Amino acid sequence: MRLLERAWTDGADTDDGCRCEPTFRTPAGRATEGNPALVLDAEDCPGGGNLAAEPPCRATAVGALAERDADAVRVRRDGRERVYDDGAVGLLVAAGRFAARVAVHDEALAERARRDPLGAARAATGRTGPVAKLAASSGLAAGADRAGSEYETALSSTVGLAVSNSRLVERPPAGASLVERRELDTGATVRRYRTERGGYYLLDPLGSRLDDVEVRALSAAYERLASGGADGGRPVTHAVRAADAVAGDAAVSVESVERVLRKHTRGHGVLDDLFADPAVSEVVASAPVSDGPVRIVVDGERLPTNVHLTRRGVAALASRFRRESGRGFSRANPTLDATTEGPFGETVRVAGVTDPASDGTGFVFRAHETDAWTLPALVANGTLPADAAALCSLAVERAAAGLIAGPRGAGKTTLCGALLWELPPSARTVVVEDTPELPVAALRDAGRDAQAVRTEADDGPALSATEALRTALRLGDGALVVGEVRGEEATTLYEAMRVGAASNAVLGTIHGDGAQSVLERVVTDLGVPASSFAATDLLVTLSAGERRRVAGIEEVRCADGEVAFESLFERSPDGTEPTGTVERGNSHLVASLARPDESYADVLAALDDRETVLSELAESERTAAAEVDAAHRRRVTE
Repeated sequence: MRLLERAWTDGADTDDGCRCEPTFRTPAGRATEGNPALVLDAEDCPGGGNLAAEPPCRATAVGALAERDADAVRVRRDGRERVYDDGAVGLLVAAGRFAARVAVHDEALAERARRDPLGAARAATGRTGPVAKLAASSGLAAGADRAGSEYETALSSTVGLAVSNSRLVERPPAGASLVERRELDTGATVRRYRTERGGYYLLDPLGSRLDDVEVRALSAAYERLASGGADGGRPVTHAVRAADAVAGDAAVSVESVERVLRKHTRGHGVLDDLFADPAVSEVVASAPVSDGPVRIVVDGERLPTNVHLTRRGVAALASRFRRESGRGFSRANPTLDATTEGPFGETVRVAGVTDPASDGTGFVFRAHETDAWTLPALVANGTLPADAAALCSLAVERAAAGLIAGPRGAGKTTLCGALLWELPPSARTVVVEDTPELPVAALRDAGRDAQAVRTEADDGPALSATEALRTALRLGDGALVVGEVRGEEATTLYEAMRVGAASNAVLGTIHGDGAQSVLERVVTDLGVPASSFAATDLLVTLSAGERRRVAGIEEVRCADGEVAFESLFERSPDGTEPTGTVERGNSHLVASLARPDESYADVLAALDDRETVLSELAESERTAAAEVDAAHRRRVTE
């Protein structure tokens, strides 16, 4: 039996009584509307407050709920908290109502309702007269019918450390089959299951495997840290070592306790475990957080998890992101776009929303790899074929102006970042974005000249997107990259494209699901003249779904003032395939890529050579940024 489960059952058979102490409390940070929570202090209870397994503890909870409703029941013991809500607390509240009302008719049935609500419901509905009516009007009959026949299911709960920002469901759904088990660098264990409803992700963090003595040491260290009693340059370490005294002669893993404390005081709690999973690309906590589990995207598949954030935990996260970003996040500024640091120094992008824009506070976290994506890596994982990658590579190298379009989460920024490695190694690159996502630091580490220009889309003193773009144009000749084209800066960007400023590639990402939607967005919504949009050389569109792929590549043409598109690559049942326009010699883009001493045929030969290079890198798994950069430098010098 796992330690986390055993902590709630130790001593259950030593005494038939319950010594839980019930109180009603309104959770901190919650508005006055709604009901409070029933809190059971089970520190001295032989049954541990386990409502699913211990009838005496169940009777204590139902007895308290006979006099007052609650939205949740919280049981606290040994630095852990078990929470019963939704259907579980509904059954207990209904049992309390029924027991209070049925006592005048049948005292024995009232007592049974307190200790055994499911059994009392069966007995009451099998009778006639006022008892059966009370079972229906109190909600006990309906609650028992929904709950089933087993208390393990009827009184399901979430459990977690009292110091944490979350609670966990301990077991996978009924009938789930194990698909995968992995260990994470944070000490957590991940299990993926397949259920009737699809996939399921179960996280077992290091903190859930601490024994009772270690959890008491953790709680003492947390209190010492919160009170400012841990001085010096390493307060977490000092707090844990000072709190180790509560263990007496018992063995305590100081290292494990310190790791857990650091995660819940300096990190993001169990979210750090999700960020540390290399298979997880997105973590979603939808508002209101009490209505459902945290969901994640693993290998393109969206899965529910056993992780439930608490209201207090979400409030703490919101406060942290306000402090880190320096941006307002409140009713006056109900949206947030920022970054935070993951457990191992990686960048995690944070998008938040709160009242009045939503019903409570919610977050979406997008984890970013520490290793920069490259074009050969995207060829290797099937995002686009090598011939399409070769066209993009040569176009970027030879100063084309291009847009990368697609819906949210399609991988636009990933592809844009990969294309930056296709620029000439000697080229200067100026990147304009509000939230750092493109691999500027990696380019610098590789010896390339890369300059970031930051904008702020929210409050605070900063450059507007248009001002930042104009600044970028004054920072010297070189490639210009706009992280996302979404506002009035589009006019400045297209003016740069039209007059050939930067004398190199001009790249940007934009929301849109195809050429016509991008044209309408840029011309109609953003106010760019159609004649300026015609300065775009190519448009790459990505599709989202279980697999991110390039859906098409089109070149932009302009005749008699009208913008038109010619498809060069398009989706087919077998993937992304060429339309034949390039091979037949009809591509305006390919013709424009020819150098003064080259013909169209020479460009086709260059495309074949580039396809060979990219294919070899992908097939030999030499897809890391350093290897791709070295291959391009060798090609340039040969």
